[in-house]
Amino acid sequence: MRSARRLVILILAVIALSVVGCASISRVDAGHVGIRVKLAGNNRGVQDMEVKTGWVFYNPLTEQIVIFPTSVQNVVWTASTNEGRAVDESITFSSEEGVNANADVSLSFHIEPSLAPKLYARFRQNDMLALADGYMRNTVREAFNDVASKMPVQEIYGSGKSKMIADVTNNCRELLGKDGIVIDQLTINGALRLPQNVSDAINRAMEATQNAIQSENKVRQVKAEAEQAITQAHGQAEATRQKAEGEGDALLIRARAEAKANEIIRLSTTPSILQYRALEHWDGKLPTFNGSAQMPLLTFDASKLAAGGLDEATREKRLKELLSESTPDAVPAPASAAPAPPAAAPPPAAPDPAPAKPATPAPKK
Repeated sequence: MRSARRLVILILAVIALSVVGCASISRVDAGHVGIRVKLAGNNRGVQDMEVKTGWVFYNPLTEQIVIFPTSVQNVVWTASTNEGRAVDESITFSSEEGVNANADVSLSFHIEPSLAPKLYARFRQNDMLALADGYMRNTVREAFNDVASKMPVQEIYGSGKSKMIADVTNNCRELLGKDGIVIDQLTINGALRLPQNVSDAINRAMEATQNAIQSENKVRQVKAEAEQAITQAHGQAEATRQKAEGEGDALLIRARAEAKANEIIRLSTTPSILQYRALEHWDGKLPTFNGSAQMPLLTFDASKLAAGGLDEATREKRLKELLSESTPDAVPAPASAAPAPPAAAPPPAAPDPAPAKPATPAPKK
């Protein structure tokens, strides 16, 4: 009996030690920190140092280990009953004019591990979603009211929306960061909800602004097209002028060249050449009536028709100058002499006493 009693006591002691041992061990998972809270003694309260990840031994009679999440938490405050809680949790704030605006807001945050003991000591809360729906939501709403009250509603509804969100995020980081809450992201989901009359007025103002911008663009386009047409007209006028100048210069050059060529021909034409050209074009027939003893076409005074009355030396000098200007590399000798024409046979006596007067042929140029 005594041995059985000892065995029972031993078994009960082992069971008691096992229960006490299990109760004095706690595990801190990844993404969490443990906070040691002393329940008795001079140092009772929340300890300043956080407990790292792993197994933790403590005295369950005098201590408590509170597990605190440090991973990123997401919370949504929306008017929709299909997201977040089934109640309207959207945030309403006022603009500079006092116009109320309503928005669906989402917040992402996490806890700084080193400041987790301070956060727990202040709020005695390790449920982050419950903390977000209370203290953090109020902080975000006050930040929206503070920033939006300095902005006109048209700016909040338009281009100033992103600036407002950035300012609200900075304010929340400054206020919540003191307690170890780090704001990762704060956004407005969807469009702002404004009173219908205000929304219609803003839309009309924006439409008028867009119409004014389109009108300004149309004016710029018409002005650019007019400037382009003026530039094209100036270009065409300049091209026409240059073309006329070119044609005039070409005509003047051609006229000068022809005049020079004519002058060369005139100076190179001697009485002998004229006589020879006349013989070349004579068909050998004599006029029917000839009251003169001289042969027609062969006995005219050709000296009066050649060289314009210049003497031979002057004519040859002038001709050399013109030929030198025309061919500077090789100056040909002027044709001052022509082959001697063949001697003409004396014509037979005319049968009629009154011959017709023959016409003098023009010299060939």
